[in-house]
Amino acid sequence: MLQIYKSSENGIELISEVTTSCWINVVDPTPDEILRLKELGVPQDFITYPLDIDERPRSEREDDGTLLIIVRAPYYQGAVSDVPYSTIPLGIIVSDNLIVTICKQEVEVLTDFASGRTKGLSTGKRYRFILRLLLGLAARYLSYLREINKMTELIEDKLTSSLKNNEVLELLKYQKSLVYFTTAIKSNEVLMERLQRMKLFTQYPEDEDLLEDVITENQQALGMTEVSNNILSSMMDAFASIISNNLNVVMKFLASMTIVLSIPTIVTSYFGMNVSIPGANIPVSYLGILGLCILLTAAVVILFLRKDWF
Repeated sequence: MLQIYKSSENGIELISEVTTSCWINVVDPTPDEILRLKELGVPQDFITYPLDIDERPRSEREDDGTLLIIVRAPYYQGAVSDVPYSTIPLGIIVSDNLIVTICKQEVEVLTDFASGRTKGLSTGKRYRFILRLLLGLAARYLSYLREINKMTELIEDKLTSSLKNNEVLELLKYQKSLVYFTTAIKSNEVLMERLQRMKLFTQYPEDEDLLEDVITENQQALGMTEVSNNILSSMMDAFASIISNNLNVVMKFLASMTIVLSIPTIVTSYFGMNVSIPGANIPVSYLGILGLCILLTAAVVILFLRKDWF
């Protein structure tokens, strides 16, 4: 998918042809779309690098001044996925007259840009566009982290009475997401520091302030991710013990009930053999045997309750 946008007085508008100071958003491009980008002067490598799912954050500049910036963007894969929240490479290509974003999947930040929900966005101010995009990615990391924390709290409530490993496996999925987030945010932070040293955003004071905000937001996301990861690791260790204890409680109850129920069986089995029964000639003598069963059972139950064996 290839879409072209340009800012106007009414906000971001979708246009049909490439013009000066436009933004081209490319998602999982087809061969024809890749050919069209090459015709616009975008280097082949700059197109293919962001489409590699394992590409790491970095920047690269061509001799003609075309700049490639690759960052890791957060991506929600769905609750049923082995890793609900992951990261994917997002390429930002800046030339003299346009800006191109390339990604394998749709990124929510770019969707917000295209829908016009982001106020004050200008496709003509290319470097400020990059900073707004980086700031949006950091904010999206924080938003996803809050969602992960909510989900882990719900799973935590279920784990207190669980006897199975399903909830622990669910926590493991979110822990994987936090590991991906931590790695991606650290790599993005290194990239931002490099961009700061390149002095790309020193032309306007507003851009410098915005870059500081981006770095601060990214550091906040990194700190929150590390804290959440540490808490989740501790929770998994604790809940593994809780599940084992819950299972021990159930086994203890079942063992106690087995002993209690075996007492009437022992008594009735004895008198069921060919032995003389006192008062056998009395029609209600069986009530004595029944009373003996109840008495012995009650005594064992009281003993187990005092020992807290139930």
